[in-house]
Formats: sequence, C-alpha cells, structure tokens
Amino acid sequence: MDVLREGIEADLEKFRVPGASWAVIEGGEIRYTGTAGVMQAGESAPVGPGTLFQACSISKPVAVLAMLRLVDRGLLDLDEDVNKRLTSWQVPPTGDWQPVVTLRQLASHSAGLTVHGFPGYHHEATLPTTRQILDGVSPTNTFGVRVDTVPGTQFRYAGGGTIVLQQLLEDVTGTPFRQLARELVLEPLNMSASDYAQPLPPELYATAATAHDEVGRPIDGRWHAYPELAAAGLWTTPTDLAKFAIGIHQAYAGVDGAVLSPDLAREMLTPQISASERIGGLSHLGLGLFLDDAGQRFGHSGGNEGFKCHLLAYRDSGQGAAVMTNSDNGMWLVLRAFAAAAAAYGWEGYPMDVELPDLPSQAPAELAGAYRLDGGPAFDVVLRGSGLEVTFEKQNPLHFSGRSATRFAASTADTELELRDGDLVFIQNDEEIPCTRIT
Repeated sequence: MDVLREGIEADLEKFRVPGASWAVIEGGEIRYTGTAGVMQAGESAPVGPGTLFQACSISKPVAVLAMLRLVDRGLLDLDEDVNKRLTSWQVPPTGDWQPVVTLRQLASHSAGLTVHGFPGYHHEATLPTTRQILDGVSPTNTFGVRVDTVPGTQFRYAGGGTIVLQQLLEDVTGTPFRQLARELVLEPLNMSASDYAQPLPPELYATAATAHDEVGRPIDGRWHAYPELAAAGLWTTPTDLAKFAIGIHQAYAGVDGAVLSPDLAREMLTPQISASERIGGLSHLGLGLFLDDAGQRFGHSGGNEGFKCHLLAYRDSGQGAAVMTNSDNGMWLVLRAFAAAAAAYGWEGYPMDVELPDLPSQAPAELAGAYRLDGGPAFDVVLRGSGLEVTFEKQNPLHFSGRSATRFAASTADTELELRDGDLVFIQNDEEIPCTRIT
C-alpha cells in the first residue's frame, strides 16, 4: 500500500510543488514506488517512474562510494595526503603553510576547504572545466577551492572538497569521472536511469523534470547545468537512489557480491565528525553520508536550483525511502513525506517530535526595506513569492527561501536572515549580526 500518496498529492498544491516521485524500502527491497503531479507547471505531461530529477548533493555520497571502491582495490588510501596523488591540480598553500588534506576528510566534510555549494549555469552556457572550478577562474561562478581551517578539526560542508575528490579520481585512473562513476557504482548497482551527464543530452530532455522556483514558475532554460559532477551533477530517480541505499545496506551486512567490502562499508557508516542536523536526526558525518549518532540511520539531502530531494535508510533493518521534487519548495513536502513513512512503517528512533512547519503564503511584509549590518555593508530586501531577494552593496542579488515564517536561508551561500521581535538578524559562520533598518 502506498502510504505516501495521499499526503504528497495534497502537499503538491499546498506548497506549490509541480511534481514528486518516491520509492519506499522495506526489508532491503524496494516495496513500492509512486509519482504525482506534472513534469512542468502548466503542462499535462505527468511525472512517471522514469522521470529524471537532479539528485543535487546526493551526488556526493554516490561519488564517495566510487572512491571507496578504489580504496577497496588498493589504489587509494583514505589517510594519505591527497597532494601525493593529484597530478593536474594541487591543494594550494595558505600563505606559508601547506595544509595536508586526506580523502577521509574530503568525504566527511572536515578538510577545512572552502566553497559550500554551487549555483549552476544555464544549460546552454559555456561550462568551466574541473580545473577552472578548483581555481575559481572564468567562466566559473564560484571562488577557488582553498583550505582556511585546520583540516580534521571540525565539520564544514564543502562542495569544493568533493570537486577535489573528483579531480583525484580522474588523475589516478586516467578516466573521466562520468565514465568512472558508471563503471564503479551505477552499473554494479543497476542504477540504469542514472547518469552524471552535464549538460543533459538533448535526447533526454523529454524524460527530465523541469526545475521550478518557490512560486511554481519554471526556471529559465528548464534547469541549470552543474559541471561540478561529483558534488551536484547526478540525474536519477528515487528508484535508483533506493538501489544505492540497498547496496550500502548489503555491503554492511557482508552479502556476497556486494559493491563494497564489509570493512569499508563499516567505515562509511561510522561517525567521523559531528555535524549540523539533517532530516531524520542525521547529526554526524560518516564517509559521504550523514548518520545518526549511532550510525543506524544514514542518508543525504539535496538542493539544486529548482530541485529538492532526500534519501534516508536504515543500516540493519533495510528500511528507508527516497523522495524527489522539482521545486525550490520541495523540502517542505519531503519533510512531511518522511515523517509519514516513519510513522507508517515504524522506523525505529526516527525523530517524530520534529515540528513540521507550514510554509507561509508569503514572507512578512515588514521585512521589505533597506538595512545595514552593524559594522558592515548596507543591503536591500525585496519580497519574492514566499521568499526574499537580498542585494548587498556591490553584489548580485541572493535568493533566500523560507525555513519558517520568520527564518530565511540563502540558496547558494551558508547565510540566513531571521526576524526576531521585529528586528532582523544576519546569521553566517556561526555568528549573529544585528541589522539596522535604514528605510
């Protein structure tokens, strides 16, 4: 029985999400799959079982599994300085200090590297090479990847670190990452609908869901392209993500023919460092995957421009689910769908007391205006649908999506704004800065 359908169909309209697709895992097998809504708002083509969505940051644990398969073969060492194996690029010195970064740190977001995430490019734009992304040079739209925190000392999410991992895999094998991922992970796990194809080939346009903003409008060009393949470039389906989770479950259990040795599967699902909490109480990082504090639940969320998704599974019981949407508002639907699955299937330890907020119909009108950070630059806030468009002095606008009726987070920076007792607070790098209204 599809216990998610009724709630998801209602939430499509409630949260202005055009389409969704999902898969539920029970006993280490896919119990059922489901779809709802349309591939593009205003059109009739429905989301189907084979509709492709961007996996967004769920691309990262799939890439880490490819890396671990090479560790399994003795080609890589989790704790070796990556500069010893990188040939086309090197982790640069920071001043007169040369930091040492390992694959274990890259896979657990503890390498001290910069570049949180990637905004993507119009799919017809000239895309940068991996080396240009790492160096932060044109036509790249993000800064270069550098170490500015002592590696191994704390968690800081860094898509830039996954690009270092991608470059290392290519350097060591001499194989393009897209082909390597197919050979090491996608084909062995029968993830037949999945591909790190960026830009998406035209012959697949008809099977791909269109990305939508927070008010349900298709984004320009239907979707963004992400040349940062290992960090954000996977196109897939919930069924294929479920196959990935089942593959990890089987490897941990030592099933014959599993994609990874039991020892490395245990490394993958062993907490390496504490992290900020994700859906389902995932508050630690293993290797590529977020974990609960006991390593019992594992998973990863994803958010590209106009796509939101989440994968969560249980290490021992083989339960779990994958939910994918084609909207910036999709995470609201995802949160509620996972809570429904956890309740229906009795997922042990799943945090059911988490408040599931209703998305505000629009941001509070009193937020609009001009502000200045205490001791910092001025910025303008304009209402955009249920979110905000925020423009700092001499910067291009940033989009902030609602996390609650009073809290908003930037889609491409680790930055938030919160309305507290009528005052606006800027939150970044664990620092809170009061804002003064100018007009």
